[in-house]
Amino acid sequence: MRTTKFYYSFLLLSGLLFNSCGDQEVAPRVEKKLPNIIYILADDLGYGDISSFNVDGKINTPNIDKLAKGGMKFTDAHSPSAVCTPTRYGILTGRYSWRSNLKQGVLTGKSKALIPKSRTTVASLLRKADYHTAFVGKWHLGWDWGQKDTTNFGGEGWNSQDFDNLDFTKTVTHTPNDLGFDYAYGHSGSLDMAPYAYVENGKVTSAVNHVTEDTGKYTWWRKGPTAADFVHDDVTPNFFRKSMAYIKERSKEDEPFFLYLALPSPHTPILPTAEWLGKSRLNPYGDFVLMIDDYVGRLMQIVEEQGLTENTLLIFTSDNGCSPEADFEVLLESGHDPSGKFRGHKADIYEGGHRVPFIMKWPGRIQANSVSNQTICHTDLLATCADIVGLDLADNEGEDSFSLRPLFDDQAPTAYTREATVHHSINGSFAVRKDNYKLIFCKGSGGWSYPKPGQDDMENLPKFQLYDLNADPSEEQNLFDTHQEKANELASLMKAYINDGRSTQGTKQTNASLGLTGKEWNQIAPILSHEIMKK
Repeated sequence: MRTTKFYYSFLLLSGLLFNSCGDQEVAPRVEKKLPNIIYILADDLGYGDISSFNVDGKINTPNIDKLAKGGMKFTDAHSPSAVCTPTRYGILTGRYSWRSNLKQGVLTGKSKALIPKSRTTVASLLRKADYHTAFVGKWHLGWDWGQKDTTNFGGEGWNSQDFDNLDFTKTVTHTPNDLGFDYAYGHSGSLDMAPYAYVENGKVTSAVNHVTEDTGKYTWWRKGPTAADFVHDDVTPNFFRKSMAYIKERSKEDEPFFLYLALPSPHTPILPTAEWLGKSRLNPYGDFVLMIDDYVGRLMQIVEEQGLTENTLLIFTSDNGCSPEADFEVLLESGHDPSGKFRGHKADIYEGGHRVPFIMKWPGRIQANSVSNQTICHTDLLATCADIVGLDLADNEGEDSFSLRPLFDDQAPTAYTREATVHHSINGSFAVRKDNYKLIFCKGSGGWSYPKPGQDDMENLPKFQLYDLNADPSEEQNLFDTHQEKANELASLMKAYINDGRSTQGTKQTNASLGLTGKEWNQIAPILSHEIMKK
């Protein structure tokens, strides 16, 4: 069993000290309430899209900047993957998604549930501490739609005909409610993935009665079945409205709450509402980011109005880097780079694929306007929550999760025990980061930026890449040939993380050996075969 530090253990200690004083008067013990926790996850928002993270950027985000000024800004935070689904898996379970059957890519809006009901999530953990838990937004971790013919699942969900066998009048099963959420409201995949329907606590909220499709440059979404109450342009505003209503409702209750607000934006379709069109003077993507910033400000105001600010831990981050669908060329012409100074973008093994803005605000517990340069990962949420509420994690819980509490709670930063961080691209390629060195186990980006898999000139590229991110944050100087000892050290560490089924201390755990479609897990071959060490 992994032991976390009890956040309120000082209360027990103080009580013992007073009681040990014989007949002296025992001072009353003041109980402190556990904090509310709000986790806002943007979708495809780049590190360079938040003005407090990118002083050279051209998008001004005053509300998110205000959040950073009120708390701690993390400059070296990473999503566990460079794409949507595996990051969400890591956030909720504290475990790298590549340990599951999802070895590369993402799920669709039709996919079956990825997380087993038996696995601990942040929500199920916090329920043990008497939290009320809610999910609002984009799920993208699969759930089980009702089917007309249960013997024929049909296509995966990339084509419009793949949904013909779904029965939207039936109860949806294996939903967020089965993974620890008392309340769940959202849609199944990305906003460009059918089916387009809201599901609330296992029920589709309105008849799925028509088919929609958009083919615009920024506004596109795939053709598919759509519910009567589902309007793409209103989805992001709707999720914020739902979240703010939930905060107001829970403010009347004594028990703390956990709200996981997973935005579908600024991912495609890029849909700023009419009042935001043209406001960024860049393109619709810039307008969309401004709209999201405004809604974050509105949500923060609701928290303040309900008197919850002082006892609420508010976290804001993104699931991966910015997508090229934002139109980097147009943005760069105006001097804005969504990846900031970092190479690559969404889907890539390079920093632009997975280095993300990350902010934590908790007045009285986190020093205002503070900065941490420590390398952290989204998977750390589970252990952080366990530490805050005083619960232990079992050996098969949060295998890649380290508590962030030492970084903000007046403890020495060395108490944060993360040794290294594993990065993962859309095609399942790996990298491992320890201190300032990052070893990449593939040629090129492993994703969508040049040089990308499948291009003719890939054969001439080095098979492995090693970068010193302190000296070379843009990952331009490959040190692999001149720093073999460091490469071997990192390769050995990566091999241990795979073989041990964990990167935290504890008993050995098991990874799924095959992918979702039964394919071999080929991406680990160069690691496990000692191919690097032999060079």
